[in-house]
Amino acid sequence: MGLWQKLTGRRAENPAAALYQAVVARGREPHWYEAGAVPDSVNGRFDMIASVLGIVMLRIEHEPAAAEVTARLTECFVADMDGQLRQIGIGDVVVGKGIGKMMALLGGRIAAYRDALASDAAPGAFEAALLRNLYRGEDPGADALGHSAAALRALRAALAETPLDALMAGRMP
Repeated sequence: MGLWQKLTGRRAENPAAALYQAVVARGREPHWYEAGAVPDSVNGRFDMIASVLGIVMLRIEHEPAAAEVTARLTECFVADMDGQLRQIGIGDVVVGKGIGKMMALLGGRIAAYRDALASDAAPGAFEAALLRNLYRGEDPGADALGHSAAALRALRAALAETPLDALMAGRMP
């Protein structure tokens, strides 16, 4: 327990909270659901936020502080998903299993996107990864898939140029 928590009885804010809030805001942008045809549903919103978070985590993984930042960002994700599950009426017994499944889905996305975005990946590999992970195997059509792929690639490129301290302050490009 830190000094702040001892004095106030409150936990210190997670240093990755601003970045996580920016990830969620990006994942909720209407263009994903309109031009990108991501289903505007609980699962679709989860898939979109997890996809944006995956791209952000790929950006962070080569930083010297990667382990700490990733752990803190993951804590934000878990706390958010825990709250979301409880809000839709999932009971305590099932919440842990749900969080475990969500973590596995996030980890799978990160691995799939890393492999698909590698410089030696086959053409169309990223789109195929999006079909499996973001669209859960349902083809949204070439235009929608192209929109989401281009927007996530543009986010990845912009993140590469953004300093970690700016990201941690919630300033996503």
